[in-house]
Amino acid sequence: MNDSLEQKIALLVEPYAKEKGLELVDVEYIKEGAHWYLRLFIDKEGGVDMDDCAEMSHAVSDMLDEKNPIPQAYMLEVSSPGLERPLKKDEDFIRFQGRLVTVHTTSLVQGYNEFTGNLVGLIDGEIVLEHENNRISIPRALTKNTHLALDF
Repeated sequence: MNDSLEQKIALLVEPYAKEKGLELVDVEYIKEGAHWYLRLFIDKEGGVDMDDCAEMSHAVSDMLDEKNPIPQAYMLEVSSPGLERPLKKDEDFIRFQGRLVTVHTTSLVQGYNEFTGNLVGLIDGEIVLEHENNRISIPRALTKNTHLALDF
């Protein structure tokens, strides 16, 4: 929905997540069918478990009840970002250098809108991948999403 609402939620809950040794990976506020969902994706070194998600859910629910930033009814979900974790922050592109990632673009870049390769890094505003001994630079401004790719 609204990036500013998602950013507002992130600013509200991120300090608590950090205090608990968790990383707030992403915030998603979306309408599916007749219902609104607020999804928080959290992670930590070694991965999160059900207790981490439950504790974060209770704390965030209390924060949101107190601050009331969302006017309509919604369902709160807290979970791991999964194996195909999104890369959103500049730090993600440093942390996951050398890992296999997939980048989806909003328009064609070199004739394609999806790229998979080993992440070299984020250099001068471009996501740089190594694929079959070729280096590909994708302007970050043209990316729809970037996530870890499954490497079988």
